[in-house]
Amino acid sequence: MSNNRLIMIVIDALRFDTACSHMGFIQHLVEQGKMARYEVKSEVPSLSRPLYETILTGTPPIVHGIVGNSVVRLSTQESLFHLARRSGKTTAAAAYYWVSELYNHAPFRHRMDRIQLDQDAPIENGLFYFEDHYPDSHLFAEAEWLVSEKNPDFLYIHPMNVDDDGHKFTADSVEYRNRVLATDALLALTLPKWLDAGYDIIVTADHGMTNDGNHGGNTTSDRHVPLFIASSKVKPVIHDQIISQLQIAPLACYLLGIDPSEAMAPLIISGLVD
Repeated sequence: MSNNRLIMIVIDALRFDTACSHMGFIQHLVEQGKMARYEVKSEVPSLSRPLYETILTGTPPIVHGIVGNSVVRLSTQESLFHLARRSGKTTAAAAYYWVSELYNHAPFRHRMDRIQLDQDAPIENGLFYFEDHYPDSHLFAEAEWLVSEKNPDFLYIHPMNVDDDGHKFTADSVEYRNRVLATDALLALTLPKWLDAGYDIIVTADHGMTNDGNHGGNTTSDRHVPLFIASSKVKPVIHDQIISQLQIAPLACYLLGIDPSEAMAPLIISGLVD
């Protein structure tokens, strides 16, 4: 029985193939009938800031206007944070500072905006980092604090170390693959507790990473990312359907039990439980 509460984890630059081959704990949940697996084709350009906005608003870059990483302004769209708050739900994020710039304040003020608690803003409680090598272990500890102390209905978690190692060493490197293993280990420490607390879980990525150590283009390595879902509202099997990244926001609305925005595409992915 879903409690209409959701934790969304967006692992920056996690390729679909590497997720399938190196996330042993997540694959265990899939094999044990606890989690569904899909393959997602991201929007282009396959860059971070545009795709954060796409994931959280369900709109493509041509609509939301965040067409590159250098576009620094507040979102003009209705995000999951806006929709959740309007529906009376509480929101939180442990994420890269670009997320704060999209939904709470732009530009990011490093001394003032790192810790944002009990705000009258789309993200009520936010802990934001601004170094790409900021340890994922610290970020997940902060996410656990938000769950324990703020008890949000919608929590967004965004670790960066997979992307950081991909840029430094390329996707075809020991370092990249080992970082994915390390991220999976962090999920193993946190997901069981959050599932026991009644949260639905989404694990996905904004974009992939190429063997050149970059992303932004139109290749499978750039665009194909995983989507893992743990919810009584989704059949916990491996789904062959490759779905659009535009489906993630309406899916999150479905799991939260809130109405999607008018700009979002209809939810048409397979495996939903009526």
